[in-house]
Amino acid sequence: MATPESIKQHIETSLPCELVHVESDDGRHFSAIIVSIEFRGKNKVQQHQLVYRALGDRMRQEIHALSMKTLTPEQWAEAH
Repeated sequence: MATPESIKQHIETSLPCELVHVESDDGRHFSAIIVSIEFRGKNKVQQHQLVYRALGDRMRQEIHALSMKTLTPEQWAEAH
């Protein structure tokens, strides 16, 4: 079963990230903030595809829904 921590670890293992924060209210629907240099020069769809690729089969089997906010380190620095 997917947990916020297991999703976080899976993303961090497959994608170089500066920050990954994952939450869930019910264990099936998750929300994540992901900051990665890999997102530079990519549109939101391409960024989300990188995360989906990092999660692989878990997206089809364990995770019912994942809402993502993807940012480059520069975008994160501007927002905070």
